Amino acid sequence: MKQSKLAPRRRAMRIACAALALLPVLPAIALAQGEYPTKPIRLVVPYPAGGLTDTLARQVAEGLSKRLGQTVVVENKGGAGGIIGTDFVAKSAPDGYTLLMTIPGPITANIALYKKLPYDPRTELRPISDIATARTVLTVNSTVPVKTVAELLAYAKKEPGKLRMGSWGPGTQPHTIQAYMDKTYGVDILHVPYRGEGPMVSDLLAGQVNLTIGSVTTLRQHIAMGKLRPLAVAGTTRAKALPDVPTFAEAGYNDAAYKIVGPSTLLAPAKTPDAIVEKIGREVVALVKSPAMQEKIEEMGAEPIGNTPQEAERAYKAYLPVVLKLTADTGVTLD
Repeated sequence: MKQSKLAPRRRAMRIACAALALLPVLPAIALAQGEYPTKPIRLVVPYPAGGLTDTLARQVAEGLSKRLGQTVVVENKGGAGGIIGTDFVAKSAPDGYTLLMTIPGPITANIALYKKLPYDPRTELRPISDIATARTVLTVNSTVPVKTVAELLAYAKKEPGKLRMGSWGPGTQPHTIQAYMDKTYGVDILHVPYRGEGPMVSDLLAGQVNLTIGSVTTLRQHIAMGKLRPLAVAGTTRAKALPDVPTFAEAGYNDAAYKIVGPSTLLAPAKTPDAIVEKIGREVVALVKSPAMQEKIEEMGAEPIGNTPQEAERAYKAYLPVVLKLTADTGVTLD
């Protein structure tokens, strides 16, 4: 009799336990069924408005807004070479409503440059997709009397301290290249950091700084107008948007420092659920692979990628040690 009375209770307890066990997976199931997103998404750019990262982020935001059915708002949080905005996202709630669009520096070189970096991109962020390859070009103000990389280095030796190389922040590619040139060729070029590429280009045009390595996207129009003179593009191939400009290797400088080109990447806080990351990833791939978006990216002077979260993760792990070695070889440190 006692067993018969206890049996229903035991069955009820087993059912309750089974229901409780399912609770952790219910959000993922709901997400997989398309409930995310239910409110606007914030896309943080760790640089001021006006540069390639900002321009690309706004295109992605517009496309994702349509595909996800929720507004994606770009928010610029510039400063400290991308650290401020990147740290903000790394520390944000991992719910898919705060994302990051960045060039490689804040998630690669900064690891070597700063002993007290407030975040670790390897453990606090996860890639969703590499959107595009941001091609860069060594460019001088048209008043600088040089037309080749060799002439630039000869001028720098002849006029030590006269050349001022602008960058979009400490530890960014222009800063690294400036330090590499000083160390390798025995020249003296002054590094002048800015809060982003937009402010730096304004001073480059005004002659406050007289050279940089900047994005083809931002510099191309000024090159076309004759205000800036391109000397060489970074990477192993010529940039589609500047087909007449040689690579560093073609200009006679085959150093590894000039071959690195990195992507603009969309990331989320590391603990963001797989279901959310996969959903955003699918939409981003579809967006970037669309003919309209490919055309827009190429018009910017960049080269579209649009890979999956898994592919972006593998690419990051392969790219990171290369950048860390180059950064260490320059001897640049920032704290």
